[in-house]
Amino acid sequence: MYLGIFAKTFSGTDPVAVLDAAKQAGYDTTQFNLACAGLPSMPDAVPPDAIAAIGSAARSSGVSLAALSGTYNMAHPDKGVRDDGLRRLGVVIEAAAALDIPLVTLCTGSRNAADQWAYHHDNATPAAWSDMAAEMAKALALAENAGVDLGIEPEQANIVTSAGDATRLIADMGSKHLKIVLDPANLFEHATPDAARAIVAAAIDETAGHIAMAHAKDRYGDGRFATTGRGIVDFPDFVARLKAVGFDGPLVTHGLSADEAPGVATFLRRLL
Repeated sequence: MYLGIFAKTFSGTDPVAVLDAAKQAGYDTTQFNLACAGLPSMPDAVPPDAIAAIGSAARSSGVSLAALSGTYNMAHPDKGVRDDGLRRLGVVIEAAAALDIPLVTLCTGSRNAADQWAYHHDNATPAAWSDMAAEMAKALALAENAGVDLGIEPEQANIVTSAGDATRLIADMGSKHLKIVLDPANLFEHATPDAARAIVAAAIDETAGHIAMAHAKDRYGDGRFATTGRGIVDFPDFVARLKAVGFDGPLVTHGLSADEAPGVATFLRRLL
């Protein structure tokens, strides 16, 4: 297992400066976002010089690119919005392939038209699942053609809310290119430490063999997100259980400030 961070934790649009900052803070890899190269996160196109600059920055900094963000609302109620998101995802997938980035991260979306990360009461309907699954099948066709994996993350406000939902979708899709990004803080909202530990442990057991990336985000028992190590997620147990099921990929933290990044790196590296 190796340690990473969201590249957007660090300000700026120069990939050299962003990845150098990640290295100096103690990280080996990043979940990269095209905004860190001065582009929209989901652009219409990625110029060749941007691909060259990102690749050069990764090589010079020694910070690898574990994943590239390709999030759009895969369950948006407007099909036209979904179609535009899929088109842009194709651009991101091609950029990932050009940069030898193995994973593009997704958002399974929400019926909330204003915010793909916000809950909507229609999220649990068969129609919402059907729209998301149809979108996922199209996305997987693009990914398979490019030789890139896609990562879905169970999130309480999205269509895929649980580890069980994630493995169901993988079974439905029947593609080896669909993987899971497992974030312990997104598996529950309000919980006691013991309940949170049990939920996370069960999720690891459920998703073992499908996890491409683990996230290290924390949450307080009242539902607020917390800087890693300050909430109720039992990170020693989380990391030990990931190791026990054979996960040896990137552990990527986010939801923290650049000033907090070195301390979180020290905390997590002790566990690795």
